Amino acid sequence: VQLQASGGGLVQAGGSLRLSCAASGRTFSSHGMGWFRQAPGKEREFVAAISWTGGATYYADSVKGRFTISRDNAKNAVYLQMNSLKPEDTAVYYCAAHRERFGIGRSPTEYDYWGQGTLVTVSS
Repeated sequence: VQLQASGGGLVQAGGSLRLSCAASGRTFSSHGMGWFRQAPGKEREFVAAISWTGGATYYADSVKGRFTISRDNAKNAVYLQMNSLKPEDTAVYYCAAHRERFGIGRSPTEYDYWGQGTLVTVSS
């Protein structure tokens, strides 16, 4: 599975952005997908994850109610809709595919396939 994230940019606090992750590979639709982020000087952290069917989603407490993860297996794509953005959301955002088919999790160590990252900057 190869991944490419896009959609980052500069937005004011309270604004919205939609990140996209384009995937290639025959088995994409059978992998759980996750979004992670890494701010300068901090470790990579979990943001959201979605099961291979899209029927189950998980969120970090810090983004629950503001972010929505979704996927379109027909388009080999995963999305992260980010609303009510805060300055503390500023980070490089990465999409990732779980290392196991049908797997899903919150730890970056469970994901073997990573996109190149897209920068989100939220100004106050």
